[in-house]
Amino acid sequence: MLDYVRLEVRRTLRDKGFVLFGIGMPVLMYVLFTHVGAGAGAAADAWKVSSMVGLAAYGALGAALGLGNGVAEDKGLGWLRQLRITPLTPAQVVAGRGLTGAVTVLPAIGAVLLVGGLVNGVRMAAWQWAALVVLLWLGTIPFTLLGLGNGYRLSSQATGLVNTGCLLLLSVVGGLWFPVQAFPGWLRALSSWTPANRFADLGLSVAHGDAPGLTTVAVLAAWLALFGGYAVYAYRRAAQTL
Repeated sequence: MLDYVRLEVRRTLRDKGFVLFGIGMPVLMYVLFTHVGAGAGAAADAWKVSSMVGLAAYGALGAALGLGNGVAEDKGLGWLRQLRITPLTPAQVVAGRGLTGAVTVLPAIGAVLLVGGLVNGVRMAAWQWAALVVLLWLGTIPFTLLGLGNGYRLSSQATGLVNTGCLLLLSVVGGLWFPVQAFPGWLRALSSWTPANRFADLGLSVAHGDAPGLTTVAVLAAWLALFGGYAVYAYRRAAQTL
């Protein structure tokens, strides 16, 4: 399975579209959000930190979901048919793709955090930077599985549209672009149960010097189980129809 993971990682990182939109877009949005019309003082500094975490999460979320687009293309090319004759079980194939996503989300996370530190002057202790990377990295696993499930279940064109819709909806409702404090009360309550909101909360907790809350971990674990089951189910259905 490790050979399979290495192959998929190389294929993803060679994709110019992934580099441009998966890494460059979150960085550009972060720079714009924190410099256009930005004020000064403690509020502006706090916004640079929260926006950095939110846009790093957004970039990682996009990279994780985008992995499903490649799966849908491979399905159309017959790659899944080839995998069926290997010793890999459905769970191993899904896990292998999930591990691929866990590697390919790191550039998007690292690029935004690097801009936060070097351009926007965000200052945190070394352990906070390290913990932030690790938690955002681990937190992408549910979204990778969601993207994979869509890729296995849908056509190539439909997967791109659905994953883009999921990215935008989860990002906006989850508060990755705008602070949830600006949301109406009902939307703020809904946001707290979304995976993207809790994903960002992992990073925000560490950025503020705290450990992630048990509720955050529990909500993400529930979404992980749900999306993981969906991905395995979608792969089994795809294998039956090829």
